[in-house]
Amino acid sequence: MPSESRLAADLRRRSIAAQYASPVASPCRNVCRMSDDGYCEGCLRTIEEIAGWSGYSEADKRAIWRAVAQRAAA
Repeated sequence: MPSESRLAADLRRRSIAAQYASPVASPCRNVCRMSDDGYCEGCLRTIEEIAGWSGYSEADKRAIWRAVAQRAAA
């Protein structure tokens, strides 16, 4: 089984921390390029998730972090 990529490992680790953090930090890694699959190459969020981040509740932000971790694992 291949080892987990650095991106996936970092996002998984940060996702776990985000579940307990207040305020919830952004997943942004300052890469900011959208791939053909519709996700940012640095943080694996959609453009809608990125644009709406500042207006989301802490619970919504944690849900996005969980989605990011799942995308990284896939």
